[in-house]
Amino acid sequence: MTTQTSTSATASKPGFQLPQWARSFGFQIIAALIVGLGLGLLAKYTGSTKANPNALGTTLQTIGSSYISLLQTAVVPLIFTAVVSSISNLRAVSDAARLAWNTLLWFAITSLVAVLIGIGLGVLLQPGAGTGISQEAKYAGKSGDWWAFLIGLFPKNYLGLGASTTVTDGVASTAVSFNVLQILVIAIAVGIAALKVGKAAEPFLNLNASALAVIQKVLWWIIRIAPIGTVGLIGNAVAVYGWDTIGSLGKFTFAIYVGLALVLFVVYPILVRSHGLSIKQYFSGVWPAVQLAFVSRSSIGTLPLTQRVTERSLGVPRAYASFAVPLGATTKMDGCAAIYPAVSAIFVAQFFGIQLDFSQYLLIALVAVLGSAATAGTTGAVVMLTLTLSTLGLPLAGVGLLLAVDPILDMGRTAVNVAGQALVPTIVAKRHGILDESLYNAPRHGDPFSDDAVDADVDALTAGVQAAGVPAAVGRDAESDAFEGSALAGARS
Repeated sequence: MTTQTSTSATASKPGFQLPQWARSFGFQIIAALIVGLGLGLLAKYTGSTKANPNALGTTLQTIGSSYISLLQTAVVPLIFTAVVSSISNLRAVSDAARLAWNTLLWFAITSLVAVLIGIGLGVLLQPGAGTGISQEAKYAGKSGDWWAFLIGLFPKNYLGLGASTTVTDGVASTAVSFNVLQILVIAIAVGIAALKVGKAAEPFLNLNASALAVIQKVLWWIIRIAPIGTVGLIGNAVAVYGWDTIGSLGKFTFAIYVGLALVLFVVYPILVRSHGLSIKQYFSGVWPAVQLAFVSRSSIGTLPLTQRVTERSLGVPRAYASFAVPLGATTKMDGCAAIYPAVSAIFVAQFFGIQLDFSQYLLIALVAVLGSAATAGTTGAVVMLTLTLSTLGLPLAGVGLLLAVDPILDMGRTAVNVAGQALVPTIVAKRHGILDESLYNAPRHGDPFSDDAVDADVDALTAGVQAAGVPAAVGRDAESDAFEGSALAGARS
């Protein structure tokens, strides 16, 4: 009996565990940023270059590119299932049409504010004047215009598939690619059709919801290893570009980041406060998604985490958040589609000595507000920049001048994108009286994804779901299924 008691007591003692702050996802990302920066500098100053990386440089490049590949693998099925599901979820929301319209309206309003800030900074700071960079740089990419953009929206097949064949040394290889814009159009059409069909579409929508849950579970696993990917991504960026490249386009880089900071830390807080909400609670709630967006450079890759913080930390009802956040991840791009193309277009015009008139500044704003879907939530904003330059009649060779610092800029752009994708559903929910303000104002416990907070958050969020018109039992089951066993909350075994 004594032996059994002793054994039981020993077994009940918890093993070694990291402190709560060390298990925080945010802390792990920050630690990875520091480690990546250090390893990147070490690689650079031990002779690693983009053309001839050393062992450390190659390792960082492999880790970073592999992590981005993992995210990109899930992009196509995630976009389709998330958009179809988001549209179909509107049937569970009272006054769905008005909610959807207001969401799109606030997307446009915030994009317009962001692009006006970009234009103002471009005119004020003159980032392209006297840069001293060789104008011989040429861009070998495909030029685009409004017609090419509009034609590209029409799918050539159901999956938006494309294929290209290249011949190298007599060996032919075929690569299959996806047109993300076409997939977005297909998903919107299918989602609306499912709503119109009604009851007969329920089996399809249930299958789509199941597929989305599986894809999101895989993405949670990918997100959980984000600190490892961060080390490679940051380390490779520092090793390849260092400070020299940033310095050569320093004024332009500075202008972009000033614009991003103004939107993130001035415009968004003003909108939050003007709706009677706490600025501190907004930032503490959305910050985990902003951190992941900064290192992953993918709004779509960050989508599961963005939706999670929007629901669990900001108190937006799931029935509405599951429509607004996925839609925002594919069309709401204040960083990539507003600030960046505005400052970049002015930079290119100044660099080549081209004077822009008032009508062209208006055209920049129009392209930014209406053309956000061109970025499609994937890494990089070259498509949007090309569209802006070609619409204004500016030299597309200017794109090549800016590609050198694009990865560095893309981090900040994507972070602002994601912050806006969580902000708009929050303020629209507040305006419609369906925001769970008790959940919005609840203490974060240091880590909004800790196991201790899961059940409390599910109970609190159920009230918000009910406010959107979803029965209590359905809301509770949906939230439990969505949150139970999440990678960021820790596996429950």
